[in-house]
Amino acid sequence: MPTTEVKLKIIKRKTIILFILFFSISVFAEEIEIAPYHHMKNNKFRNPEGSPQRDPDKKFSYRTFNREKKKIEINIPKNHVISKEYVLNELEGYAQDDYITWIGHATFLIKLGDTTIITDPYFSKNAGPMMFGPKRYVNPAIGLGDLPEIDLYLLTHNHYDHLDYMTVKNFPYKDAKVLTPLGLSNYFTKHEFSNVEEMDWYNEIKINDIKITFLPAIHWSKRTLLDTNKTLWGSFLIEYKDIKLFFACDTGYGNIYKELGEKIGPIDISFINIGAYDFRPMFEKSIYHATPEEALNIGQDLRSKKVVGTHWGTVLLSLEDPFEPPVRFKKSANEYGFDESDAIIFKIGESMLLNELIAK
Repeated sequence: MPTTEVKLKIIKRKTIILFILFFSISVFAEEIEIAPYHHMKNNKFRNPEGSPQRDPDKKFSYRTFNREKKKIEINIPKNHVISKEYVLNELEGYAQDDYITWIGHATFLIKLGDTTIITDPYFSKNAGPMMFGPKRYVNPAIGLGDLPEIDLYLLTHNHYDHLDYMTVKNFPYKDAKVLTPLGLSNYFTKHEFSNVEEMDWYNEIKINDIKITFLPAIHWSKRTLLDTNKTLWGSFLIEYKDIKLFFACDTGYGNIYKELGEKIGPIDISFINIGAYDFRPMFEKSIYHATPEEALNIGQDLRSKKVVGTHWGTVLLSLEDPFEPPVRFKKSANEYGFDESDAIIFKIGESMLLNELIAK
């Protein structure tokens, strides 16, 4: 028979083992519970649960894309672009006001109180590395050197028409606050930006009198052959006084927008991509870029009062007629519960006062 001392040692040993096991299981369970769905075990990211999935049988072909792209005639309407002189005069005249200006593609200036925001600034001639990639057929409304002082730089994802290397390198306001998705701060810190913060979905930050929340989108990330989905992507909710603006990352349509509408709606103005969706004959449409109708559907799900069409009329990224998106966007507004005037199309370089845009 073991002595009392031996029994106590056995009990002590068992207690320690049980404690270690319990602690290990608790930590493991906590890690499983904390890890969000969009964080994958292989250090990659994925779209929200229930998002549309790409059909593996439908392949993208650069050869087919380039062949079909050559067939597209780009006829730029006379009223598509406002003269640079007029744009600069308007910006000077609106310096004390809250306003929105479209520079082109997904690049907007949004002035709210003492804070001037720029979204996805893309000023290069090409949407690609160095001289490669699609070439823009419309220049930015103004140059980098013409920008008013920027306080806040919002980046939605790492594609070349949004994260533009030359723009980052030559950006004139390196002390601006930069908000990026997870994994992208290094693009800015190595170019002497001093105030950069990465955000995960549903992270919030307060800047002056503005609250910014980073939110999910249905898209993807890729910049090289080896980094697919290794950095995050997402949209921004901008709250200022009693106004809510939603600036969408490039996105397809999915159930996440009804969920977001319940959480953050109603929205005063949503900025949603309406171009780069048609890839026939390879496949009918991209699941990562909304059609004009899907953009309105997203706006409807978000309970948005107005929708601004973005990501069109600047660079040829797909195979629809470049000036088809705004026509379809306006034409379909009523079908999704909007007046035609609530489906808003800017001219490149156009500025609108925020209070007039909301009341429009």
